[in-house]
Amino acid sequence: MLRRLFLILALAAAPGLALAQTSPPASATVTSPGGVLSVTLSTNGEGRPYYTVSRVGRQILDESRLGFILVDAPKLERNFRLTGEARASFDETWEQPWGERRFIRNHYNELRVTFTEQVAPGRRFDVVFRVYDDGLGFRYEFPDQSQLQNVLIQDELTEFHVVDPATAWWIPAFEWNREEYLYRRTSITEVGTAQTPMTIRTEDGLHIAFHEAALVDYSGMNLMSLGDGHFRAALTPGQTLAKVERQAPFPTPWRTMQIADTAGGLIMSNLILNLNEPNALGDVSWVRPQKYVGIWWGMHLGIWSWASGPIHGATTERTRQYIDFAAEHGFGGVLVEGWNVGWDGDWFGNGQDFSFTQPYPDYDLEGLAAYARQRGVRLIGHNETSGFASHYEAQMDEAFALYERLGIDAIKTGYVADASQAKVLGPDGQIQYAWHEGQALARHHLNVALAAARHGISVNAHEPIKDTGLRRTWPNIITREGARGMEFSAWGVPPNPPEHESILAFTRLLAGPMDYTPGIFVLNGQQPGSRIQSTLAKQLALYVVIYSPLQMAADLIENYATNMEAFQFIKDVPVDWADTRVLNGEIGDFVTFARKDRNSEDWYLGAVTDEQGRILPVRLDFLEPNRRYRAEIYRDGDDADWDTNPYAITLETREVTSRDAMDLRLAPGGGMAVRFVALGRR
Repeated sequence: MLRRLFLILALAAAPGLALAQTSPPASATVTSPGGVLSVTLSTNGEGRPYYTVSRVGRQILDESRLGFILVDAPKLERNFRLTGEARASFDETWEQPWGERRFIRNHYNELRVTFTEQVAPGRRFDVVFRVYDDGLGFRYEFPDQSQLQNVLIQDELTEFHVVDPATAWWIPAFEWNREEYLYRRTSITEVGTAQTPMTIRTEDGLHIAFHEAALVDYSGMNLMSLGDGHFRAALTPGQTLAKVERQAPFPTPWRTMQIADTAGGLIMSNLILNLNEPNALGDVSWVRPQKYVGIWWGMHLGIWSWASGPIHGATTERTRQYIDFAAEHGFGGVLVEGWNVGWDGDWFGNGQDFSFTQPYPDYDLEGLAAYARQRGVRLIGHNETSGFASHYEAQMDEAFALYERLGIDAIKTGYVADASQAKVLGPDGQIQYAWHEGQALARHHLNVALAAARHGISVNAHEPIKDTGLRRTWPNIITREGARGMEFSAWGVPPNPPEHESILAFTRLLAGPMDYTPGIFVLNGQQPGSRIQSTLAKQLALYVVIYSPLQMAADLIENYATNMEAFQFIKDVPVDWADTRVLNGEIGDFVTFARKDRNSEDWYLGAVTDEQGRILPVRLDFLEPNRRYRAEIYRDGDDADWDTNPYAITLETREVTSRDAMDLRLAPGGGMAVRFVALGRR
């Protein structure tokens, strides 16, 4: 017995062995300001760092490990000890220059812990948790240290171990079509490797959305299932074994969890924005939320082409028609795709022939920009890169200077290429292939935004890197695509199903605005007999349900000219809001939003449903008390149905107050849009 005791003591004292294995692990706990959420960090008997999460005293995340696998050094996983902690509390209210709500409260308690390796070389890293009542974010911070300066990360060991059985809504990661997939609804045990945001609902009704915030100079995070509700971070690949290459000191992005009792509570959270840094651009009054029309939908219907030739869409004559229409109906911009040289031949995933300054001969860029300015409208630039990021970077300063001179203050960029087939310059100056959400593209998208900002230009990226709230820091990152948009309904491959938008609201849109391109009035797709699975009223409701400060009236303008009564809602609805409320909602079933115009006292309501018709009672207590409103209602007709009678729409007007209620009657695949015009006080 004495011999065994001496052996244990000798091993514990031997160089290179972790004393943490024989010492009780230290721990530290932080609780949210209202006492709702609690996070505990510690190490286990092997010195593996982990955290747990509880909500109102009940554990919702079991032991979830922390750490890294490195390319050129032993992994940061075991033989660590919690050696320091620091705490802080923060409470502010800040103002968005534009957004879904004007004022945002940022109230959290913070815990910073230091984990130090108990064996040589004695490396260390910090983990910082910010805990809110409606969620949390945590990130790693690598301090300046001689033991670890050039950090080559092969992968994270970050885990999320959900305690309870749950249903998940998710799209697959590492597939060719980037983020443009229909959401799958499965048991949490059936999730493969998922992109974020991924949203789950536990058996007792708790909703959790997993995502990240402030993705800067780092690789995007996906979630790999380890089984039984247990997930590990899976970073997007880089150009070498290292998925991330950074010099210490640096922080990682925040790993986030939005947590609420209801699905609507997830949307009401401002967690992603709050975890980003404040505005770094200063005066951004030149960033203009606006509605726009464009030469776009006809290409997806196959009646126009991006390429030059007999059905070229981007002609001078057609663009003048769109400018005139925009000016007549109060739209701020006209998007024109296919205006520039490079669309002929094999442009998909290639992009080497694109010029971002040279128009086709049948497109008078200078003259049209001048004509648009005369009519009080701006052209919106279009820069398709086909994923050739370095080719675009070589031209963008010259292009942005040209656009600034022409009064073009917003651009839509595109990265149409299979996932992993974007192109960047390697350290040797040679072209390398890259993933759309790898570190190289994270750097690229920020470079584009900063270059555009120097010329007073806002950026709307399609086929982009995911949204992680960077619009707070750089408000000219105004919107993006990054999900399965309306064009899929034109192609019929298959079209987006009726439930699609009521899933997006609780998944993709938790990350930030989406340029979904709603407002289709003729609901036929490109293929004979194909049908957009929506009613006309739902197309109107999407302007309230799907938030974007750039909102397109996506249909052909002649289709609006024949239905001006319904088009009036698109003309009236704002794109910049003072407040947003979620009145009801279940993921993949239905959702109702109420939003207050930032520039008037009017409110707007939008509700959409899946393939099931519904009657949703809502209270109008979001309206200002003691005030009368004229409710201008655009609802599905009594016999409307997305499949059999999609165009049936009823327009009604009534007077209401905040003490009233309203039954929202939604047809299968339908929706309802309401404008509440503020009248006199009672």
